[in-house]
Amino acid sequence: MPAVSFQNVSKTYASARGELQALKGVSFDIQPGEFFGLLGPNGAGKTTLISVLAGLVRASGGRVLVQGHDVQSDYAAARRALGVVPQELVFDPFFNVREALRFQSGYFGIHHNDDWIDELLQGLGLTDKAGANMRQLSGGMKRRVLVAQALVHKPPVIVLDEPTAGVDVELRQTLWQFISQLNKQGSTVLLTTHYLEEAEALCGRIAMLQLGRVVALEKTSDLLRQASSNVLRFKTDQALPPELAAQARVTGRVVQLPAHNAIEVEQWLARAREAGVVAEDVEIRKADLEDVFIEVMERASGQVQEATP
Repeated sequence: MPAVSFQNVSKTYASARGELQALKGVSFDIQPGEFFGLLGPNGAGKTTLISVLAGLVRASGGRVLVQGHDVQSDYAAARRALGVVPQELVFDPFFNVREALRFQSGYFGIHHNDDWIDELLQGLGLTDKAGANMRQLSGGMKRRVLVAQALVHKPPVIVLDEPTAGVDVELRQTLWQFISQLNKQGSTVLLTTHYLEEAEALCGRIAMLQLGRVVALEKTSDLLRQASSNVLRFKTDQALPPELAAQARVTGRVVQLPAHNAIEVEQWLARAREAGVVAEDVEIRKADLEDVFIEVMERASGQVQEATP
């Protein structure tokens, strides 16, 4: 039995411009013990899908099951099996950290949970903040508390919706170390993130959404093997000529160009020299998940445009 099963899930919102279809027949299963990534650009439907899973939004069609429990008809059992870390920093300003975790335990009917709470506080680097009021915590510390609240009832399925957005490197490392340990112990993890290097390092399988549809669903290793090219990477202070700029991904001084072979590498560098572009720190690397993601999204966009009359 899958840990999570999305079965032809659709969601339509009413708007001033008419109906907006946020999800269009999304179907896939997440197996017990998987570390699964859900990726997509802003507006792809990721948060809507997570909201349907968590019972915050009712699907217009289809079913979502958590360990066999329907999130609508058997919502109590489905929600007990889930621990959801939301994007937004939501907290009660009247309690300290330990009190907040005790109250969260009480929501699930769990009493005398201090041993597990202590383990969460230690694992997430919150031990010295246990008596601090939630209002006194930094944004990163508040996010750690949200993770602890999601895990306080020991859910078999953990949902992380952009858990490291805007947090420091230390929190990322602490969080992933703790979550990876739970995953090795059998917990199922569903992660949405815009940090694709995290998804590449952590997720064994990935689904990519665009405009409410699944456009890729494969093992991470298989996605990387399907990358159509290597990448030429260099730094420059000059503006690229139009023919290079049209093909390049530019971040500050860093330029990245797809290169299928050595001949293409030479051609790109020759065109740069002809245009007076000085290339520094030149290197060729294997395509990573970000390259694959961009390729999949561009291909899916092309297919949508071809299908549009």
